[in-house]
Amino acid sequence: MTLTMGAHTAKGTRTSAAARAVDVWKVYGSGEAQVAALRGVSVELARGGFTAIMGPSGSGKSTLMHCLAGLDSVTGGDVYVGDTLITGLSDHGLTRLRRDQVGFVFQQFNLLATLTAEENILLPLSIAGRKPDRQWFDAVIDTVGLRDRLGHRPSQLSGGQQQRVACARALISRPEVVFADEPTGNLDSRSGAEVLGFLRNSVRGFGQTIAMVTHDPTAASYADRVIFLADGQIVSELTAPTAEDVLDTMKSLDTLTAVA
Repeated sequence: MTLTMGAHTAKGTRTSAAARAVDVWKVYGSGEAQVAALRGVSVELARGGFTAIMGPSGSGKSTLMHCLAGLDSVTGGDVYVGDTLITGLSDHGLTRLRRDQVGFVFQQFNLLATLTAEENILLPLSIAGRKPDRQWFDAVIDTVGLRDRLGHRPSQLSGGQQQRVACARALISRPEVVFADEPTGNLDSRSGAEVLGFLRNSVRGFGQTIAMVTHDPTAASYADRVIFLADGQIVSELTAPTAEDVLDTMKSLDTLTAVA
């Protein structure tokens, strides 16, 4: 089963999607060892929305995120970030796209130990040779709540503070979409709630688009929408989810997968 949310827009118009996959296949290996991680997936991430991507182990959720973010190529179909078709882009084109239009938050914070929190946040702009918009910087810093920690290095910050620095770094270039891969996986429940609250606030306050892969129903409940994958296909979806709704859906997916 695939889920198609809208169609191609006319040339020259701005799409309502921050990222979209159109009939995407991802196949690894060949012959008897061939494995289809994604099977004709079509989905859109609406601008200014917070989408959680869930599914059993091996369902294709991380593969889908990597393809949407331009971190992995597709075997078939097309992927767009904003109005840019990224399928078939050169390495240089993909590098520029990931630098200018995409933000990333990973389970491992990936901060540079020798840089302060402020320097880590501004790193994408420094690499691109761009000066920060101080008004935007102040808005992000005030939302993330780390103004009194900007001069600290990662070793002087808690895990939750480090992840909030990583979130601010992902937002500082005003990307088309931010992809978060298990962003609370290494955090305690309180720190995780702080990070998830920040991500949700960035959607509601800044109009940011966020797609998050998670296995945690509570984390997914912070999203506006949850899509569920099984065996490389989108099989269900929830809007305005509660943790209980997400858990019930995941249990049914686990049962279906076990039977299969």
